[in-house]
Amino acid sequence: MMDMNYIGTIIHGTITTVTPTMNTSLRTVRMTVRNREPQTLDTINIRGSTIRYFILPDSLPLDTLLIDDSVKAKNKARKEGDKGGDRGGPGGGGPGGRGRGRGRGRGDRGGRGRGGRR
Repeated sequence: MMDMNYIGTIIHGTITTVTPTMNTSLRTVRMTVRNREPQTLDTINIRGSTIRYFILPDSLPLDTLLIDDSVKAKNKARKEGDKGGDRGGPGGGGPGGRGRGRGRGRGDRGGRGRGGRR
């Protein structure tokens, strides 16, 4: 069960995914809004900032369900593919990379200078 920041909205369902920003996807959902009839939905995606809290069943084996192996795999791939900064090409602004560019000149065509000929 999940209580939303919208006053009186309660959502019951099966959690399928939760992102690091707490965005949550659920399936087989029953949504109850205050002073309205409950609605049944197949799936729903909820923005994390609108979730006040989760209520999980006591019978849920959290020790086995909350292991996240995907984070380790991403970090390993990042270390293997790390070639330098993220600007330009390989190595960022250093040799072999493009860096930030050289501007557009300082002549009478404008560019990065202060004014120029008029």
